[in-house]
Amino acid sequence: MNPNEQEALLLMTESPTEHPISPNREKTTSAITTRGARLLTEAVGYRCPNQREDVETVQRLLNLNGSRFGMPQPLKPDGAFGEKTLDALRAFQEIVLSLSGPGCMIQPGDMTLQSLCGEIPDSFGETILAFIFLHANEIAIEGMAHPIAETMARYGIDTPPRQAHFLAQIGHESGELHFREELADGTAYERRRDLGNTQRGDGPRFKGRGLIQLTGRSNYTHYREACRVDVLERPELVATDDRLCTDVAGWFWDRHKLNAHADRDDLEKITRVINGGLNGIENRRRLLNRARALLGG
Repeated sequence: MNPNEQEALLLMTESPTEHPISPNREKTTSAITTRGARLLTEAVGYRCPNQREDVETVQRLLNLNGSRFGMPQPLKPDGAFGEKTLDALRAFQEIVLSLSGPGCMIQPGDMTLQSLCGEIPDSFGETILAFIFLHANEIAIEGMAHPIAETMARYGIDTPPRQAHFLAQIGHESGELHFREELADGTAYERRRDLGNTQRGDGPRFKGRGLIQLTGRSNYTHYREACRVDVLERPELVATDDRLCTDVAGWFWDRHKLNAHADRDDLEKITRVINGGLNGIENRRRLLNRARALLGG
């Protein structure tokens, strides 16, 4: 086994309880003000816990900062801490922060993290959305960032807490932009008069679509009246059109006055209104915390 292979093996097998720290490393600060500096839950680096989402966050941050330390090529943000991530982190600390020594790590809120986060844009867009929805693919991020921004502006989702809660909910409901309509065919909604499904075929025709799902003839009718797009004739547009797919979520949010609950930071109430229960509450909270770290909510 060559030296590089030995080091890589150590990274994957060493106990996370021992965290060697460079002699000139600045400790975690108690007053964290940099956007994104609360993204990590645990330390990342040599002999660290290296939780998958933490590692992927660091990889994305290193890519964002690549020009500052001459990174030859971007890292693959796969959440696996290996030699390439270690080398990039070490190079950033040595070249940008003038840190050196045996310890190569980054901790929640420390100087390295805050410096990396300094490159995160101030305004909402593709970069911030990608850091919140780590499991979304690049095409979805590129296609949906602008419609989401427009929707938030249109429905008064205009403060960091409101935006953080809205993003957490649409993130969970859509599987982080993977799903734009429910997977079931909608036959379970057939003849559901409470949804306005009174005609044969209404169940499948008006099944759930959108980042917060619009479901049933009645809701499609109400939305048509509000947006002036005939989604009764072409209900599939709610899933295929980026703007409508996002707008129905904003329309639902506004109709149920969820901004008020976001202002009170009431995650459970918002989840009950959208879901009818608390299904997926921990994942919604995870996304909420990521959004807060980036938006300040």
